[in-house]
Amino acid sequence: MRKLLNVALVLLAMTLAACGEPEPTPEPEPTPTPDKEQEESKLYPDELYPAVDGRAVISYVTYYGSSIPDVKYMTHINYAFAELVEEDGVYQSFKLQGKESRFKQIVDLKKKKPSLKILLSFTGGTSDDKYTPENKFGGFSAMAKSDTDRKKFAQDCLDFCKKWGIDGIDIDWEFPGLSWDKSVANDTSCDVENYTLLMAQLRETLGNDYLLTYAGYVFDVSTLDNGGQRYIDIRAVDPYVDWVNIMTYNMTSQAHSALNNPKLWVDCKRAVKHYTEKGIAASKLVLGVPFFGWGEVTWSYKSIIAKDKTKYKIDNWDSASSVPYVTEIATGERLCAYDNPKSIVMKGDFARGSGLKGMMSWQYDQDDAKLTLNKAMWQATMKK
Repeated sequence: MRKLLNVALVLLAMTLAACGEPEPTPEPEPTPTPDKEQEESKLYPDELYPAVDGRAVISYVTYYGSSIPDVKYMTHINYAFAELVEEDGVYQSFKLQGKESRFKQIVDLKKKKPSLKILLSFTGGTSDDKYTPENKFGGFSAMAKSDTDRKKFAQDCLDFCKKWGIDGIDIDWEFPGLSWDKSVANDTSCDVENYTLLMAQLRETLGNDYLLTYAGYVFDVSTLDNGGQRYIDIRAVDPYVDWVNIMTYNMTSQAHSALNNPKLWVDCKRAVKHYTEKGIAASKLVLGVPFFGWGEVTWSYKSIIAKDKTKYKIDNWDSASSVPYVTEIATGERLCAYDNPKSIVMKGDFARGSGLKGMMSWQYDQDDAKLTLNKAMWQATMKK
């Protein structure tokens, strides 16, 4: 009996001792840092939204690009570029930049996606009044001031569309009324009127079977920007075009890019307002999205995300401008602002909420191998 009592006392002591020692608190598991794919999955589903009738996702695809676009992320392709050929200031013809085989590759994408629309985009400025191999871009100012040349150009455009089975023409005249080369004597005083006459002639010749669009700017006749006037009478041009691709990027000089206070400078909302206040329907406006960073440097999106992370911080966020930006770690210097999926989704929310037609990008090959920005732009545009 005494032995049993002793055993019981020992067991009781062990039990009390065990009760007196609290259980150690387990260390909390660290919260994993979400990678870019996890962050993107919160912005939009992985499965693509179906296309919404009337909305556009437009990609500029260049003659010097090497990739074949994945057409599931776009409704339209603007092929860049064709250029004017002139002799002694007289329009002769136009030609594709680069190899014709590259253009054929792009046109053949319509076989893969029959609903895809392809437009030929024309580059040009007023500084190249005479075509030479060394100074080959432009010629619009000289061509547009001649009724004969306007008609010939428009007919050439129609013939080209029929030959290749493409869907329209995009005019990227940068910029009516502005001669970049001050040593070239151009009569740019009539560019604003001639631009309207050119678009009217194109519409008359193309009819309603083909699309006609143009690259639009933030300001028009009355505004001095970047050292020169950009002349487009957007009210006068409006009846002739299907929509405007607003270049809502590079909107000011590098010193005034999104790295600084956006309230002092132009933003996307003000750019759109500039058009709607002049009577242009929001449904005829397409918001431009750069696939590059711009500021003290100009880098493609794919080069930005590939930067050495020990030298550059690429995921800074400017809450005022709603864009990411790149800084150099050693100096803290801000190098460029750019767009990522988060900022594109925000722009898409604005575009849909404002009743815009859609979004366009410059340019396809500046995206990364996963087509991160292309997918974000599709999802941001087609979300209901």
